[in-house]
Amino acid sequence: MPRRSAEPDPRRDRGRHERSGRERNTDLRARNGGHDRERIAHAAARIIAEHGLTDWAQAKRKAARQLMLPESAPFPSNEEIEAALMSYHALFAATAHEASLRTQREEALAWMKRLAAWDPLLVGGVAAGWATAHSDIRLELVADDAKVVEIALANEGVRYAALPPRASDTGAELLIETPRASLRVAVLTPGERRNRPRQDEEPRLAAGAVAALLEK
Repeated sequence: MPRRSAEPDPRRDRGRHERSGRERNTDLRARNGGHDRERIAHAAARIIAEHGLTDWAQAKRKAARQLMLPESAPFPSNEEIEAALMSYHALFAATAHEASLRTQREEALAWMKRLAAWDPLLVGGVAAGWATAHSDIRLELVADDAKVVEIALANEGVRYAALPPRASDTGAELLIETPRASLRVAVLTPGERRNRPRQDEEPRLAAGAVAALLEK
């Protein structure tokens, strides 16, 4: 007697189709979310570069509104904003950005030499290369007591403002306004520098490395 083939179970097929549909919807949302993040990153980078906005969270929100995306849209990370800034400079302002970055690095090197007693490092956008013309030059110094640095600056007639630290592990921060740029100086203790969280590939340049960049 011939063997009967099993009849298809419509419930099983329906469940399989439903799972497949959910998976497709999940993949579509993931792709759309990644696309929205990229769009927000590039729009925010343009706002930061062209308008000098320093509050990146605000730049992301403004970019999302300009793109008419919902408040629930996935926002890019700061690292994605940095990458978008690099792309913006390369596409729309390569010559101007190169000149601006060189001026900022020259100013940074001059102050690093001036503050050499406290082992300065150049960090942030000027070190990484994504800085805009509005970006602060960020230096990191090491001293057991930030007051020692403040006294030295005062003795040289350098005007500065003490800023509240941005986090518990960033130490004291000083702002120095120069004719060429704004200089933000973080003064860490040896322990704070040694234990400071560090992002992967975040450049932290000594004076020699900055000088080498300027020689290129």
